Amino acid sequence: MRVFLLGVVLSAVSAPSFAQTVLKSEPLVLAPYEIAYVQDPSCAAGKVLKVTGAIRGLHRKRVCVTRAGDQASLANPEVAPSGL
Repeated sequence: MRVFLLGVVLSAVSAPSFAQTVLKSEPLVLAPYEIAYVQDPSCAAGKVLKVTGAIRGLHRKRVCVTRAGDQASLANPEVAPSGL
């Protein structure tokens, strides 16, 4: 029982750390395969630049992606289930 409660407490404390932090400028140093989200004017409205660090000798990968908080859900609360 204590292990279960400890797991619940730890998951509740760690949940806010999953939020995406959007930076204002691209970091100079980025570890290989590390991801940073940057607010960039070259991306369309509602999108951010996803920068993935690369190993030495290769270029970073830069892609415009939709922000996680702005992504649409598959569930539509306005449509009632057909069984009701």
